[in-house]
Amino acid sequence: MNLKQLQTEPLNWEEEAKKYLLNNNYAQAAQLYERAIEAEPEIKSHYWHLGLILLLKGEEVEAQTIWLLAMADGEPDEIEAWTSDLIQVLEAEAEHYRLEIGDYVKAWVIRQHIRELQPDNINNLLHLVGLSTLRQTYTEEEVIELGIIDILKSKTELDVDSLLLLQIVNNILDQSPFKRLSYDFAEAVIPHIKANANEDDSVLQCLIPLIYKLAYSAKNYPLALSFTQQGLKSYPEYPELLLCCASFYQDLCEFSEGIETAKLYYSVVTTLADQVYANHILMRGLMSLGAYGDELDFAQARHKALIQSLIEEQPLDLPTGVTARLFSSAFFFPYLQDQPEENLLIRHQLAKLAQTNTESSFKETVTQCRQWQSRVLSPQPLGKKLKIGYLSHCLLNHSVGWLARWLFQYHDHENFEIYAYMLGAELYQNDLKRWYMSKVDKAYQLGLDDVSAAEKIAEDEIDILIDLDSITLTNSCQNLALKPAPIQATWLGWDSSCIPAIDYFIADPYVLPDDAENYYPQKIMRLPHTYLAINGFEVAVPDIRRDMLGIPNDAIIYFTAQRGYKYNAHTARLQMQILSAVPNSYFIIKGVADQESLKQFYGDIAGSEGVNPDRLKTLPLSPTEAIHRANLAIADVVLDTYPYNGATTTMETLWMGIPMVTRVGQQFAARNSYTMMINAGITEGIAWTDEEYVEWGVKLGTDENLRQQVAWKLRKNRQTAPLWNAKQFTREMEKAYEQMWQNYIEDKH
Repeated sequence: MNLKQLQTEPLNWEEEAKKYLLNNNYAQAAQLYERAIEAEPEIKSHYWHLGLILLLKGEEVEAQTIWLLAMADGEPDEIEAWTSDLIQVLEAEAEHYRLEIGDYVKAWVIRQHIRELQPDNINNLLHLVGLSTLRQTYTEEEVIELGIIDILKSKTELDVDSLLLLQIVNNILDQSPFKRLSYDFAEAVIPHIKANANEDDSVLQCLIPLIYKLAYSAKNYPLALSFTQQGLKSYPEYPELLLCCASFYQDLCEFSEGIETAKLYYSVVTTLADQVYANHILMRGLMSLGAYGDELDFAQARHKALIQSLIEEQPLDLPTGVTARLFSSAFFFPYLQDQPEENLLIRHQLAKLAQTNTESSFKETVTQCRQWQSRVLSPQPLGKKLKIGYLSHCLLNHSVGWLARWLFQYHDHENFEIYAYMLGAELYQNDLKRWYMSKVDKAYQLGLDDVSAAEKIAEDEIDILIDLDSITLTNSCQNLALKPAPIQATWLGWDSSCIPAIDYFIADPYVLPDDAENYYPQKIMRLPHTYLAINGFEVAVPDIRRDMLGIPNDAIIYFTAQRGYKYNAHTARLQMQILSAVPNSYFIIKGVADQESLKQFYGDIAGSEGVNPDRLKTLPLSPTEAIHRANLAIADVVLDTYPYNGATTTMETLWMGIPMVTRVGQQFAARNSYTMMINAGITEGIAWTDEEYVEWGVKLGTDENLRQQVAWKLRKNRQTAPLWNAKQFTREMEKAYEQMWQNYIEDKH
C-alpha cells in the first residue's frame, strides 16, 4: 500500500491495521501507521495509535518517544487537549483488551501508561486494582502505592464511576477478606457511591449483593449499614435498601430505628408477598425490644391476614428473592403462641407455595437433582457407605455450630462419608469454621447466592442431606426445596421447616408430644433418648459479682438469659409472682434486647405485682460464650421462658449445675428445656401449668437443701446422663440415617 492509497482509502487501511492487531501482528500494523504519519503528519491520532502498537510490542520507551514527538510543538492548552485525546485512545484499547479479548496483562500495561500521564486519575487507578484482582496478583501494597484510599478520603467531589467502585470493593473482599485495609478501602468508597442516571439498575445490582456479602458473609453489619444508608441517599425509598436498613439496625440493637425503617419499608411495597415479609421484619423489630404490646398484637393479626390472603392468591411467578423470604415469614408465631397445629399449618402452606415458585425459577437445577434421584432408584445395597451432607450457615460462630460439633467429632468415617456445605462462609474465618473443615471428607465454603449449594450436593450424589438451619436462613430453604438429595432431614437448628421436600424431622421421645405425627407434615424420626447431646461446654472466668450489681450476699438470685423475642407479659407476670413470694430475692434479666425497654417492661409488671423494681437487674451480653457460662454461677435458680423455651441456654444452665424452672407446652419450642432436663437426669423444676411454674419457682428459691440436691444431681449426672454422652448420641443418629436409607430403598423397590 502506497501513500496515495492511504490518502484515498483511509477506512480500508485502518481496518487492515485492526486486523493485524487482532492477530498480534504488531510490525505490520506499525508500518501502516508510520506511513499514515508520513502522509498526514498533522493527524495526532496516528501518533497515539502507533505509540499504542509499540507499547503492545513491549517497546515502551519508543512509544513514549512517539507521543512526546507529537506534542513537541504544542502550546500548553493544546498539549492538555492532546493528552486527553491520547488517554481516550488508551482507555478504549485497555477496555477492549479487558472485556473483549480477556487479556488482563495488556490491559494492565496500557493503564500503567495512563497512570504516568494522569497519576491521580481515580478511575484508572481503580481499574489497575481491578485488573490485579483478575490477574490474581493483587496485594494490599498495591492499593497503598497507588494512594487510592487517600484520594477517596481527601476529595469529596470526584468524577468516579460508582459501578466501578462497587465492583472493585467486591473483588478486593473476595481476594483479601478480613484484612483491615480491605475494610478501610470499603469505608473510603462509601461517600462516592451515587446514582448514575444511565446505570441505575447496574449500580443497584452490584450494590445490594455487596451489602448482603458484608452483612452475612463478612459479619460486618456496621459497614453493611453504611453502604445501605449511602444507597438510600441516591435511591430513596428503594424497597430492598429499606429492608436491609431495617434488618441491620435491628441486628445492631438500634431497635427504634429498625422499627421505623421497617414501617417505611412496609409502606412502599405493593405486592402481597412483599407485604408479608415487610410485616415480618416489623414484628422482628417490635419483638427485639423485649416488650410486647398493642402494636405487636396488631402486627401479629395483620400477619395472619396477609398470609391467608397470599395462600388464597397462590402466585406462581414470584421473583426468586421474594420467594426465598416466604420460607421464614412465619418464624415468630411459636414465640407468640403455643399452638403447634396452627403454626405448622401456616408454615407448611407458605413453604409449599415457596417451593413451587423455587422449582419454577430453577428448572435446570431441578433437572440436575432429579437425574441423581433416578440413579438412586437403581438397585442399591442396604449396607453401602452412605454419603451424609450437612447444610448450614451456622458452622461458624453460632450456638448451633457449638452444639453440632460433637456429632462431627464422633462420626464413623469408615461407614459414612461426611460433607459440609457452609453457606455465607466464603469470607468469614474463625477457629470453629476451620475445625469443621478438618472433620469432614469434603467442605465447601459457599456464598449466599441462589442455589449453588443444591447443585454441588447433587453433583456429590449425597444420599442423606441434613438441614441445620430450618427456616432461620432463607437461602438454605431455597436449596432444600429443590430436593438435591433423595433423603432430606431437619435437625437441631429450629423446629420443622415444613418444606415439602424435607422427609424427616429428627426429635426424641420428649421434645414432641405423642400425637405430633398427626399434624407434622414430615415423618418424625425419634431418637431413643435425646435429639441432641454434647460432652460439655468451655467455661471461662466470670466478670460479674453480686456486689457489682448491688445484690446482698444472702439474697436469692433468679436469672434468665434469652433473646428479646422470648420475653412476654404472661411469663413475666409469673416470674414477678415468684419474686413477690420469696423475700430478699432479685431477678437478673439478660439478653439481646433494648435494655431500657426491657427494664421498663419488667418494671411495670413488677409494680403491678407488688415487687420493688429495684429488685430487677438487667445485664448486657457477655464478651464471649465462655464468660457467659461462667457468669451463670451467680444464679441460684434460672427461670425459663414460655411459650418459647431456652435451648442452648438451658443446656448451659444444666451443665453449670444450676436448678431451673421450665413451663412445658405442646410445641417443640415449648418442650426443649423439658427434654434436656429429663436427659440430664432431673425432674425438679418441670412445670405443666402456670401454677406449677410459680410453685416450683418459690420452692427452689426458699428451699436451700432442694437447690443443693438438684445441683449435686446435675454435677453427678455429667458422667451418666444421655444429654452429656455425645458418642452414644452419634451412634444413635447414624442408626437413624441407616434406617432412613433402608426405608427409602424399600419404598422405591
